[in-house]
Amino acid sequence: MNNLSACQRLDIIRNKNRPTVRDYIPLLFNDFFEMHGDRYYGDDGAVIGGIGYFGDIPVTVLSTVKGRNLDENKQSNFGMPHPEGYRKALRLAKQAEKFHRPVICLVDTSGAFCGIEAEERGQGEAIAKNLTEFMILKTPIITVILGEGGSGGALGLAVCDELAMLENAIYSVISPRGCASILWKDASREREACEVLRITSEDLTEFGICDYTIEEAIGGAHNDVEQTAEHISEFISGALERNLQKGLDELLNQRYTKFRKMGEFQEF
Repeated sequence: MNNLSACQRLDIIRNKNRPTVRDYIPLLFNDFFEMHGDRYYGDDGAVIGGIGYFGDIPVTVLSTVKGRNLDENKQSNFGMPHPEGYRKALRLAKQAEKFHRPVICLVDTSGAFCGIEAEERGQGEAIAKNLTEFMILKTPIITVILGEGGSGGALGLAVCDELAMLENAIYSVISPRGCASILWKDASREREACEVLRITSEDLTEFGICDYTIEEAIGGAHNDVEQTAEHISEFISGALERNLQKGLDELLNQRYTKFRKMGEFQEF
């Protein structure tokens, strides 16, 4: 693993050439077919969902998506989902449960959209419902944090049986900029917040949150997306093999236990 600081990794994952899920999906899945809409309000360009094959295994793919240029970022709201994005993800997850397909989640978001219209349409409720329903979803769920995993916006697709992070990815209760804005009333102290939040894959493995760190190409995933996708594929393959052989009771009990153990502490 590399010895980069958290803020150095933040620079890497914000590199304008860093691959997005639009780069990874064709390299990881065959015959991917995107599905749209939450059947309540509309479609959300910040969340891609659909079905495809991982090798010969039919899977449902759910992912937050950042754009690769200004036009794509406008279409995807800069990777910040609205409530209809989370409801679309839940609709497809329940469909996966019905047809016994594993769910693969790919996460790269600084957080859920916090605009007035998102709050009016029930942003908090949509994320909370995903947390509840994903916890009891009767099919394996595998999540990979590709870049930024920010706040509840990421957690809405990260209740899972196994969670992996790319080695330069971060995963946090709040974005570093948001943390600096709240704690110090100064968003310019983002890099300082980045270092104290403990948000790297090594930190989160130590805390029992991250199960696996996926090696990136030297210098970052943008230097060799195919190699990085190959490493992601190896993790997904192993995770599916481990979880598909479990009975439903064992799968759900272990998922529940995984999250109940987070935040354990001792008093002295």
